[in-house]
Amino acid sequence: MKNVSIILFFLLGLSACSTSPTGRSQLSLLPDSELNKMGVQSFEKIKKEIPATKNKKIKAYVLCVARSIIPQVKQQPDPKKWEVQVFASDEANAFALPGNKIGVYEGLLKYAVNQHQLAAVIGHELGHVIAHHGNERVSHQLATQAGVGILAAVVGGTQKGNWAVTAAALGAQYGVVLPFSRKHESEADMIGVELMAKSGFKPSESVQLWKNMAKAGSGGPEILSTHPSNETRIEDLTKSLKKATPIYQKAYKSGKRPRCSL
Repeated sequence: MKNVSIILFFLLGLSACSTSPTGRSQLSLLPDSELNKMGVQSFEKIKKEIPATKNKKIKAYVLCVARSIIPQVKQQPDPKKWEVQVFASDEANAFALPGNKIGVYEGLLKYAVNQHQLAAVIGHELGHVIAHHGNERVSHQLATQAGVGILAAVVGGTQKGNWAVTAAALGAQYGVVLPFSRKHESEADMIGVELMAKSGFKPSESVQLWKNMAKAGSGGPEILSTHPSNETRIEDLTKSLKKATPIYQKAYKSGKRPRCSL
């Protein structure tokens, strides 16, 4: 058992050497293929529970924004390889999942009132995927809950299926369902602002979006329960404009001028 513990800490140490797009150290125990599988499974489950919108204009509008920003995602820049679903729900929410999945709820459009603000939300959600936040969260949970027992199964060489089952179970809860931490939210904000700026969307609208959210108060949009909008967040987004605005101006001059409207 002592040797297994040593191996565990060695593997965790190696995994922690990976870094996020902002240079932050991360724990990533699972391969991307496993996270992609979890994302696809979760997306299919959500589609069964919530109907797709029948509003063709809204669907076309969301697709226009998503397909304008997806080319900036280095892991998979081809919009045709992403599935974008607009859900017929008054809930003001959105998400992106590993496996190239994006979901937007109709209710979000009450607060994201133009293409730039919608791009801020989609960019933010894509930021979570780009930064492997789901993997990081599942990995931490695996390390604390599964611990040495799971590692013993893995190094045993004949029970790799146990690893996959445990990871999938934890991933469904910790990789998709539960809210991200403030650390992850802040990082996704910064990545999202840069993504929208590179795509030709006005980064300043990200600040206005969260002001719209904040005005709704405690009885406001559901997205605030997992994406806390507070003064610090708005201040950080405002500070990010110093870097994002020149990026936007360069993109605009190069001809990136999205025209998505309802």
